[in-house]
Amino acid sequence: MNKPTHSAFADTAEEAIAAQDAAAERDFADGMTSEMATEVAMQNTLLTPRFYTTDFEEMDAIDVTPVREDWDKLIAQMKSDPNRGHFKKNDDWQVDWEGMEPALRKEFIDFLISSCTAEFSGCVLYKEMKRRGSNDDITTLFQLMARDEARHAGFINDTLREAGIRVNLGFLTQKKKYTYFRPKFIYYATYLSEKIGYARYITIFRHLEEHPDKRFHPIFKWFREWCNDEFSHGEAFALLIKTDPKLTSGVNKLWIKFFLTAVYSTMWVRDHQRPVFHDALGVDVTWYGQEVFRKTSEITKQVYPFTLDIDHPRWLKNLNKMEEASRQIAAAKARGGIEGGVARAGGMAKAAFYFVSTLLIPSIPNEVPESPRMEPAY
Repeated sequence: MNKPTHSAFADTAEEAIAAQDAAAERDFADGMTSEMATEVAMQNTLLTPRFYTTDFEEMDAIDVTPVREDWDKLIAQMKSDPNRGHFKKNDDWQVDWEGMEPALRKEFIDFLISSCTAEFSGCVLYKEMKRRGSNDDITTLFQLMARDEARHAGFINDTLREAGIRVNLGFLTQKKKYTYFRPKFIYYATYLSEKIGYARYITIFRHLEEHPDKRFHPIFKWFREWCNDEFSHGEAFALLIKTDPKLTSGVNKLWIKFFLTAVYSTMWVRDHQRPVFHDALGVDVTWYGQEVFRKTSEITKQVYPFTLDIDHPRWLKNLNKMEEASRQIAAAKARGGIEGGVARAGGMAKAAFYFVSTLLIPSIPNEVPESPRMEPAY
């Protein structure tokens, strides 16, 4: 069988990465470099996507018997591969990179690099689980998710390539620092990242359906199918969480609240650092953040016993203070020296204070349904 020449048609993550490597060779033959994009993707900060590793033996021991009916339906849906061939440019793809306002171009490229890194982070983790596991239920799931994430990362890299840069995915795999998370933390963090990813992409997609004049790049036309993949991946992690009642009870409720608060506040800070990008979309970034939180909170009721109170008087105030602290830390780091170090420490203390204050906002209880399965409804 011939190997696919484009990641959109890859049946496995390995095929998708190989297709990207082949494209990279063609690019470098034309003199293209990728150092800038790859250096950005290599960064490890509180706001940048990370690569994770975990206890693969513990994950391989998961028994999906308690959710078998829902599990088999989800796996069948993912095997049917409704988005095969979708993540590829077509005749609608018309881009004017040269005519794009420089500040917008800079923030948009930052958005694409961050998105590519996040998608590929999932691919690396899922592919490693497939490689190390022997549990057919678990390895099948992770192979399918790795396939999807590799396609997404490849599609974003195709978009970046038109701007004269690309993320060297193979280099990232080998050189980027990996963060160890216990399996339950992988469940909480990845479930949230997949569901909030769905909420983000579908909110932008629906907004641009109503305001097509604000669609400054064709990639946004691909967001609906993209976010539906994210939704399915979140469904898988909801089922994994549902296999063990202990994961949503006792002290683990505190961990759930921590990850909810961390993921929401990180998104808020990161998005507020791209004001030109959101202005170009015609999106008020504060409205957008709250809208994404509302959608995500509604979705997480499928498995989490509470939601965060995003209408609490301290909520927006604290998020904005954390964003101020983030800017203070960045400015102090750029300044350097003793004075910069002191200012940076002050910014970190300020961010920690307001994060804890946000964490202490009382949550809103939720009655978790018997079956967690949902369909994308936005």
